Amino acid sequence: MKTFKRLLRFATPLHHYLPEYVVYTFIGIIFGMVNFAMLIPLLTVIFNQVGEVPKVLPQPHFALSINYFVDLFNYYFYSFIRASGSKLSALYFVCGVIGICIIIANFGRYMSARVMVRLKMTVLSRLRTRLYEKFTEQSLGFYSEQQKGDLLSSMTNDVQEIENSVINAIQTLLRDPFIIIGYFAALFYLSVNLTVFTIIFFPVSGILISNVSKRLKLKGKFSQELLGRILSVTEETLSGIRIIQSFTAERFMKNKFDEVNGRFVKVSKAMYNQRELASPISEILGVVVIIILVIYGGSLVLSGSQLLTGATFMTYLVFYSQIMQPAKNVSTSITTIQKGMVASERIFAILDAPVTIHEKPDARSIKEFNNSVVYDNVSFKYEQQYVLKHIQLTINKGQMIALVGRSGAGKSTMADILPRFYDVNEGAIRIDGTDIRDLKVHDLRSLIGVVSQEAILFNDTVFNNIAFGQPQADREAIITAAKIANAHEFIEQLDNGYDTIIGDRGLKLSGGQRQRLTIARAIFKNPPILILDEATSALDTESEKLVQAALDKLMQNRTTIVIAHRLSTIQHANEIIVMDQGEIRERGTHDQLLAQTGIYHKLVEMQEFK
Repeated sequence: MKTFKRLLRFATPLHHYLPEYVVYTFIGIIFGMVNFAMLIPLLTVIFNQVGEVPKVLPQPHFALSINYFVDLFNYYFYSFIRASGSKLSALYFVCGVIGICIIIANFGRYMSARVMVRLKMTVLSRLRTRLYEKFTEQSLGFYSEQQKGDLLSSMTNDVQEIENSVINAIQTLLRDPFIIIGYFAALFYLSVNLTVFTIIFFPVSGILISNVSKRLKLKGKFSQELLGRILSVTEETLSGIRIIQSFTAERFMKNKFDEVNGRFVKVSKAMYNQRELASPISEILGVVVIIILVIYGGSLVLSGSQLLTGATFMTYLVFYSQIMQPAKNVSTSITTIQKGMVASERIFAILDAPVTIHEKPDARSIKEFNNSVVYDNVSFKYEQQYVLKHIQLTINKGQMIALVGRSGAGKSTMADILPRFYDVNEGAIRIDGTDIRDLKVHDLRSLIGVVSQEAILFNDTVFNNIAFGQPQADREAIITAAKIANAHEFIEQLDNGYDTIIGDRGLKLSGGQRQRLTIARAIFKNPPILILDEATSALDTESEKLVQAALDKLMQNRTTIVIAHRLSTIQHANEIIVMDQGEIRERGTHDQLLAQTGIYHKLVEMQEFK
């Protein structure tokens, strides 16, 4: 119930939907009931049981009761017969009333459905938007602990399950109980004895359906988890198809997929079989009741009892048959909603995940970088073991600082904590003397440009990839940035130039071309602080030269932190920081470090040997 209430908050304010929905629903129910109530006078006319038409029939005084509306109908019914002088005209009158009632009832149903569509789309849109916002707010640490397939499953399948289960169930539970109540009121009016008898069977059906629902929720949770795992395996396959094929691992990956898919099918079969059990249970009980009603009511009619006439009994059966489908809908919705609640809980688990990167309410704005970046006794750990230990480093404006060391030394972590992709555990990073945790996150990251080893591009045009986040960017400025990045020439040779769609992750381009686009993107952003994370390590020699030339232009007049495995690219750095096991072991210029014959000297020798 708590999860259901949280889900309803995405439909707030409910007064935009609920009153309108209730009004249209009541119109549909009331005129639908009147439509079936017309069976009594219709059958009476057909079986020639109208009787003598009274000469004077007083118009009834208004009262909010069924008797008033019955008397009002009889008043016009007999007035119509008396005016026309023919009982056949009574048949026309009744059929006309039925036709009008059908039109009004269906109008009410259609309008109520429109209201529910509006509510449904609002809830689903807000859910997706909130999920997407949560994805963009989370730190990188969140994604290291989550499977991408599970996150994609929540955005697609879980939201879809909420639409199919919860929202449709809400529509049923807001409408069908009123239908049942309305028809039961009519049944009581027609025959109290028969109606009291039928009510006994409803609690029995409710108990059976409740037991089915409890078992269904557990299976639904496991099913959604397996669906997320299917998406994870699929995403891994699509991302790593080159490796899968080169290692001839197609059979291995297919077996992996088949194993997860088989478990999902098995659980889903059991779940759907159990869910479908609700409808047959309620239908069997309903048919049993109708059989008993026909026997009991039919005996009263055949015995000539004044308690029940033939026309009234047939109308009673029709009214009761109209309760069966809403009752089945309610029972099915109660079971269906359990699966939707599982999907809702998975979504809320993501929405409730703590955001570790917080911006202080009184965070300061910063628009420019003037003096220095200082790592002040910084220590950091991802889990239990520290990967950075007591780092003390000052980077003055305009300097180029290179971070070198073996894999796992902590170089990339040093870069990641500067834009606050992670927050430090101890110490502080200060820009112009201010702790970066006291700055607005947007302003801080606006000062920093990142060019990483993996060229991260989007399935969009070249123009939009360079002007990423600024769709109204000046075209000439984009072209200038591309020229500085040595990218303009190959861009012009593309089919549509700067308007060419480059495909998923830029796969229509070569590695060197993709990297030059990321450099052009950084140039266009024009940040005062630049982080180059092994930007040329994955390129061939020719591409490396073009990219390195672009990087040299990019680094001019900027404060730059370079992470490099190829030491030849950082020999002119103002200071080289040699890291090992999360600590700074050596520091100095290229010549100074070579003279020390320490870790840096060994790294240079290893590369020269190669």
